[in-house]
Amino acid sequence: MRNTIIRRVIVLGAIACLSLLTVQTYWVLRTWDLQEREFNRKANQALLDAANQLAQMNVFALPTKKLVEQVSSNYWVVNVNNVFEANDLEYCLDKAFETQSLKEDYQYGIFDCSSDQMVKGKFVKYSPGAENKVELSEPLPKHQDSDFIYYFGVQFISKSGNILSNMWIVIAFTVLMLITLAFFIYSMIVILRQKQLSELQRDFINNMTHEFKTPISTINISTDVFIQNDKIKDDPRLSRYALIIKEQVLRLNTQVEKVLQLAKIERDNIELNVEEIDLAMLIQHISPTIEMKINDKQGQLHLDLDAENALVRADKLHLTNILHNLVDNGVKYSGEKPDIRIGLRNQGKFLVLSVQDMGIGIPKDHQKRVFDKFYRVPTGNVHNVKGFGLGLFYVKTMCKEHHWKLDLQSEMGKGTLIEISMPQG
Repeated sequence: MRNTIIRRVIVLGAIACLSLLTVQTYWVLRTWDLQEREFNRKANQALLDAANQLAQMNVFALPTKKLVEQVSSNYWVVNVNNVFEANDLEYCLDKAFETQSLKEDYQYGIFDCSSDQMVKGKFVKYSPGAENKVELSEPLPKHQDSDFIYYFGVQFISKSGNILSNMWIVIAFTVLMLITLAFFIYSMIVILRQKQLSELQRDFINNMTHEFKTPISTINISTDVFIQNDKIKDDPRLSRYALIIKEQVLRLNTQVEKVLQLAKIERDNIELNVEEIDLAMLIQHISPTIEMKINDKQGQLHLDLDAENALVRADKLHLTNILHNLVDNGVKYSGEKPDIRIGLRNQGKFLVLSVQDMGIGIPKDHQKRVFDKFYRVPTGNVHNVKGFGLGLFYVKTMCKEHHWKLDLQSEMGKGTLIEISMPQG
């Protein structure tokens, strides 16, 4: 995977995750705020109702100002400004909370400012039909307002927990989002590790192939000298061995060049020298070289260059390599006598280059992968067709760089047709 693709994945993924995190954080805070406002509204109304009912029961008037004040997030004080019984207060609170559907545990305290202390206080656990009231071991906080003379305070000790319990759907989605974020981070770590291993592997292969270049060149030069020797020419057996060495050295050098070329492609160093090319003339120019490969196996080459306009804009070197790779692939998989057909035709605004063989064909379940790097159709323990699986990968890469459409059609026992559609120049 190229560095640009990895960077793009990381940046876009990070933006997506941060966006989700921002939106989810907003909704969590928004939901919390709404839930807290609703709780505070119910608590204020319930305490106001309890104070009014308490005043009616004990026949006294309530202050017109500062009757109910919220001192903290979960603590309210109610200034009734008159003496009342604790049992009356409990009855009024229970009834008011039930009316407002406040099913909360709470603790209350009754304060007398003349003595500057809490005169009564209990913890009341919400449990319908049961007595769950316990005397407070520690007094509730006193209110510092001097206008408050005789008042009671109510504290909801589990307010935050109950608000959270009402937000379980939002919390569940938040947890799922965090799991997704953690999975994304883990995936990025794995991808970066794999990329590092891939770079180490690629550097090793590059260094190894570069090291091969020197001995291959030396063997090639030595083989040329060996072939030109008169004694070798006079001995058919030695001459044949010398030609075999020459042929295999050239084959090894071709494979090394392919590896180095693909390494350059993977480093994002592709520089296309685009020019206007008459593809029909190019094919005719390189056809003698192609025919030599096919004739070595007693095969045939057919040229169907019927296109009226064969001009395309392309890199001549890479286009030539594409043709050689496609023909080489057709020859390798055509059996003893390859029958290769190269065609050109106009199709709308495109020039279509086709290379067809009458070989063994490619199974359907392997056709989508034959353009992958190093991929070769499995043949069990039979290795009669040599190669590294780089030729078609190179073709696909160059077509992608030129923005050409690549298509493959194949049927077992009937051969393979590869077509490249190029915008006409």
